[in-house]
Amino acid sequence: MNATTPNGDAPARLGPGDVLRVGAAGLRARPTRVFLSALGIAIGIAAMIGVVGISTSSRAQLQAALDRLGTNLLTAGPGEDLLGDPSELPAESVGMVARMPDIESASGTAELEDAKVYRNDRIPEGESGGISVLAARLDLPRTVGLTMAAGSWLNTGTARYPAVVLGSSTAGRLGVSGPNVQVWLGSQWFTVVGILNPNELAPDLDSAALVGWEAATANLGFDGRPTTIYARAHEDAVEKARELLAATANPQAPNEVEVSRPSDALAARNATDRAFTGLLLGLGGVALLVGGVGIANTMVISVLERRAEIGLRRSLGATRGQIRLQFLTESQLLAALGGAGGVALGTAVTAVFAVTQDWPVVVPVWAMAGGILATLVIGAVAGLYPAVRAARLAPTEALS
Repeated sequence: MNATTPNGDAPARLGPGDVLRVGAAGLRARPTRVFLSALGIAIGIAAMIGVVGISTSSRAQLQAALDRLGTNLLTAGPGEDLLGDPSELPAESVGMVARMPDIESASGTAELEDAKVYRNDRIPEGESGGISVLAARLDLPRTVGLTMAAGSWLNTGTARYPAVVLGSSTAGRLGVSGPNVQVWLGSQWFTVVGILNPNELAPDLDSAALVGWEAATANLGFDGRPTTIYARAHEDAVEKARELLAATANPQAPNEVEVSRPSDALAARNATDRAFTGLLLGLGGVALLVGGVGIANTMVISVLERRAEIGLRRSLGATRGQIRLQFLTESQLLAALGGAGGVALGTAVTAVFAVTQDWPVVVPVWAMAGGILATLVIGAVAGLYPAVRAARLAPTEALS
């Protein structure tokens, strides 16, 4: 049987606007406690939104790099023979790979183990900084997708003389910011003609100094055998080219050739990022749970502090359902405030981090919607017990 007003009339129905006003009034009466409780929810949601947003932005950057550089680049290099000794590729291997029907272009580099590069001739020999010296073919930028940060790539003229192109990290280690300076390489001076931009598909080139194929042969004792072959396959024939690459690069011993696809390493890194994201989301969920406990605590204390208010409303004809709805609305509003603040904070964190990394800012809509929905669910669960407890208070008990 429904409760009645003092005049014996049926209790007035509360419209949605009335419910919101009553719930908001309860929150406005305790602004500090409301802020601290909402902050707990906001931290949890911000952590989850930030993790998802940063991870998604990272994947967007990775996908953009793959779209720009392509997933059809293959590499081949010498492996080991049956006795476990290092093998070698034939000097003609790059040309043979270039003639494969499924290959658009092919190029190669060769590591010159006995050559070291230094900023000047007064640096001790043992302080080379781990910089490798590579002989490089002229068509390497076209095949790999290299771009220049400064200067220019080797050409038919400079490739025959002591000229060098530095990888991006190599230039930093040597303190070289532009072309037309000299470095000490292989016991003689080489002139820097260019500096490369970083390349995600060929990171080994970033920490290398690259000289022309002919100059390496004439000045550095190079025997013409490549140590890495880069092959750009047709998009629809990557796997077919991959299967034939080893036998083409070294027909006499295809089992001694190691073939890889650089984009696979980036995809593996992406998979690792996803696993790490899952871990961080779990931590964000724990923070969200703690925020939910904070809301429940706030609402329970609110019920205890507002017994007189509850008793007065019940004596004036408010039903138990209306009391439950009031406190549930308060907990929902409290959770929604924290959720909205968390979404805004998480989005801001994602934007700042992505901009500093030169990534696109990507925050999935599903993550923001899911964050708000999660807070509403937590608000409903956290406020259910306090709401039921408030509704069970008899008017005389509450006013006593």
